[in-house]
Amino acid sequence: MPPLTVGTATAAPGTRARGVIPVTNLPGGRPLEIPVIVLNGIEDGPCLWVDAVIHGDEPEGTLACHWLAAEVDPSTLRGSLVLVPVLNVPAFEAAQRGNPLDTFSYDLNRIYPGRADGYLTERLAHAHSRWLREVASFEISIHSGGAHSYLSETIFTTTDPAAIELAKAMGKGWSLILKNIRPSGSPPAVMHEAGKPALTVELGGRPATSPQDFQRCARILADGVLNVLRHYQMIPGTPTYAEKWYTGFQHALLAPASGLFVAEPGLAYQRLMPAGALLARIVDVYGDVLAELRTPVEGMIFGLRALPTVQTGDWCCFYAQLEGEL
Repeated sequence: MPPLTVGTATAAPGTRARGVIPVTNLPGGRPLEIPVIVLNGIEDGPCLWVDAVIHGDEPEGTLACHWLAAEVDPSTLRGSLVLVPVLNVPAFEAAQRGNPLDTFSYDLNRIYPGRADGYLTERLAHAHSRWLREVASFEISIHSGGAHSYLSETIFTTTDPAAIELAKAMGKGWSLILKNIRPSGSPPAVMHEAGKPALTVELGGRPATSPQDFQRCARILADGVLNVLRHYQMIPGTPTYAEKWYTGFQHALLAPASGLFVAEPGLAYQRLMPAGALLARIVDVYGDVLAELRTPVEGMIFGLRALPTVQTGDWCCFYAQLEGEL
C-alpha cells in the first residue's frame, strides 16, 4: 500500500495524517482551506470518502468524523478512509447554510464541480471535487435539516446497482432510499459522473441540537459509516442491514398560508400513511384555522419543519412517495 496524499496531508501505510486542501486567501490574509483527515490502511483496497458540513448549519457529520477518526485503526484498515469534517468552513463559522460573504454562489451543494476561476464558493467546490474525483472510490455526503428542519434517517442516491449496494450498507435504521439525487451540482453528482457510487444521507437538524440529541445523531451517522467499512471488508467485523428497504421519491410539502404551523399529535417519522391524512393545520394569531396540510399520496414523513412560525410557500414537510421495496 503506497502513501496516500490528499491536499497537504500524506499518510504512510498504517497511519493517519491531518492536512488541508488549499483554496485561496481571504481579505484579512487568512487562508481558505478545507480540513482533511486521511487514514491509510496497510493493504490495498478502496477509498471511502466522507464529507460533512457542505451546509454550515448541519454539523452532525463533523462530530461523526471525529469519532470515525478515533475509532478506525489504520493498522487494521484495508484501503483508505478520507474524512472532511468541515467542507464549507466560512458557512460553518457563521452557522449558516452557505457562506454569507458569497451571495453569488451561496449554496455549495448546487454548484459542483465548481470553477477554478469562478466565485469564491465555486473555487472551493472546484478544489474539493478535483481531489474527490481522483482519490475516492465511494463518497458519503452527510446532511441534516439544519436550522430549518429535522430529518430522520434517509438516503438519496441513483438507481445504479453499485450505489444501491452502498446505500444498503449503511445498516440498520437506514431503510428509506429515495431517488431524488440531484443530477448535477453536488459532490455525489461529481462521483456519479465519474462512474463511482455516492450517497447523500440525512439525519438531524434544529430540534435535535441539544447535547444528547446531537450526539445521538452523530453516533448513528458514525455507526452507519463503520457498517459500510465492514460491508466492503475494509475493517474487521460483521455488518448488519435493515430488514427491508423502501424506495420512492421526495415531495416537499409547502405552506398554503402564513401563520402558526401546528402538527397533528402523534405524527411519527417513516410510518406508512394513507393519501389525504391530516399532517398539520396552519392557524392565525387568534387560533382560527387558515389551511390544512395533508398527505398527497400514500407514503411516509421523513422530515418536518422546526419553526412553528410559517409563511406561504415555506417548506413544512418532507414526504416520501413510495414505489415499493428494494
